[in-house]
Amino acid sequence: MVMVDMLIKNATILTLDEEGKRADFLTSYKGKITGVWDKDEFKNAQSSLSLEHNYKEYDLKGKTLIPGFVDTHNHILMYAINKVQVDCSPNKNKNITDILSNLKKFHDDNQDEQWILGFGYDDTMLKENRHPTREDLDKVSKERPIFIKHISGHLAVANSAALEIAKLNATIEDPEGGHFGRDDQNNLNGVLYEPAVMDLVFKHVPIPSKKDLIELLRKASQDYVAQGITTNTDAGIGFLIGPEEYDAHIDAIKEKANPMRMRFMIMGDLLLEEGVFESYNAAKLNEKILKDSNGMAKLDSAKLFQDGSIQGLTGALRTPYHCDEELYGDLIFSQKTLEDMVLNFHDRGFRIATHGNGDRAIGSIIEAYKNAIDTSPRQDHRHRIEHVQTATKEDLLTMKEYEIAASFFINHVYYWGDRHKNIFLGPKRAERINPVKEADDLGLLYTLHSDCPITPISPLFSVWAAVNRLTRDGIVLGADQRIDVETALKSMISFGAKLNFEEEELGSLEVGKFADFVVLDQDPTAINPINIKDIQILSTIINGEVVYEKAEVEFALK
Repeated sequence: MVMVDMLIKNATILTLDEEGKRADFLTSYKGKITGVWDKDEFKNAQSSLSLEHNYKEYDLKGKTLIPGFVDTHNHILMYAINKVQVDCSPNKNKNITDILSNLKKFHDDNQDEQWILGFGYDDTMLKENRHPTREDLDKVSKERPIFIKHISGHLAVANSAALEIAKLNATIEDPEGGHFGRDDQNNLNGVLYEPAVMDLVFKHVPIPSKKDLIELLRKASQDYVAQGITTNTDAGIGFLIGPEEYDAHIDAIKEKANPMRMRFMIMGDLLLEEGVFESYNAAKLNEKILKDSNGMAKLDSAKLFQDGSIQGLTGALRTPYHCDEELYGDLIFSQKTLEDMVLNFHDRGFRIATHGNGDRAIGSIIEAYKNAIDTSPRQDHRHRIEHVQTATKEDLLTMKEYEIAASFFINHVYYWGDRHKNIFLGPKRAERINPVKEADDLGLLYTLHSDCPITPISPLFSVWAAVNRLTRDGIVLGADQRIDVETALKSMISFGAKLNFEEEELGSLEVGKFADFVVLDQDPTAINPINIKDIQILSTIINGEVVYEKAEVEFALK
């Protein structure tokens, strides 16, 4: 008998299984798929169905059902906290005056708060084509500390009050992995490059209360499931406010504020000497996470950074930036330091995920992984490189040889493609940013991701970007790196499940896998690919339970 507590009928089902099967009916029981049939198969199977007394029956009336999206790299807690900060992004700010005006409004409307925080400014999209400085921010207030983050997440600007709280002045030396912006007299201009420097100020910002963090994660999770995400990876537990991030995630899961399956990248410093997870190997830490989250979260990896961002001019390149022949960007760690950390985590059983945008950083990461794998061989490690924006063909070939996976930040093509071409990288290198087709042709394990809040959370937008490779200006950037629609869907679903070591549980609609799926108003494989980003998410189901339903949509529920 086929047990059933949910029946979905009259659907256009894209199973995304190995055979590319399509179907019309699906059943599940207690959160697991129990049957997937076309019309004829369902007729023959009906007599074998064992329907629960209060089973749910959904008539999709031809709408499309796909497996739930798997976003393998974003920062949901950062996105959540941004909700109570000042939006300094290009959407609302055309120039520095606009940013100051919005900061001033927050200042005037929130007299009871000490710090004024903002996010999302982009110097290359501002009329002045420069970063705001401490002098600019001092026009809002010299008494209250102000700290605003760059859209890349790798830079920030602080006013004089914030620098004073952090006891930073012209005598401070640049730490490893970052540097201070300075004026012609060597005084700090308030611009802070990379987390090693940003954190010297940000560590003084008060942490939101447990109650506030749970509520912020609740709101953020609602946004995520509304985009069809059922499994989500926070790409840096501890990156923003330290180990309290772990507790916030666990609390949100326990209080059912976040219904998604969560995967945690744990920042490397939490796993090293004096870190809260210093004594854990990967198996023990995963066991703890599973227990703490009632099975809804797992360990993803140990997380490291080896450079910054191309658009922040801190991504480490082998050849100089197009806009400055003397600028190559910076590696965060020496090769020896990186190799020592990678080998430490590798020997403790961790999968390692390292941020690398520039090709010099990517090469450095590959060498560190090779060293660990050659020194201490391990089957099926699935070590990964994050963003992989400017990987060369040779980089990808070595990654394939050593079974190193890639998680591509594909949204770069749209959001920064024009500026990569005209400012940062030049036409030739810009054409092959995020070389997804090349990776696919090589048989490399790869995924796509949003890196939210760096770009908006929307798997369908990422699919659209990979298929079309259009920039903001409407040009096709790297036509030979486009992939087909079904492959792009798999790169946000099936390949994500595999990258998460969960290909037996998630990533396709097959018997025995979790009942995690999304209802779309159109079949992305049957429409003009240019319209994929406009497809509507009608419903999101996790573990057989509806966690999101578009307000104006009513399915026939028995």
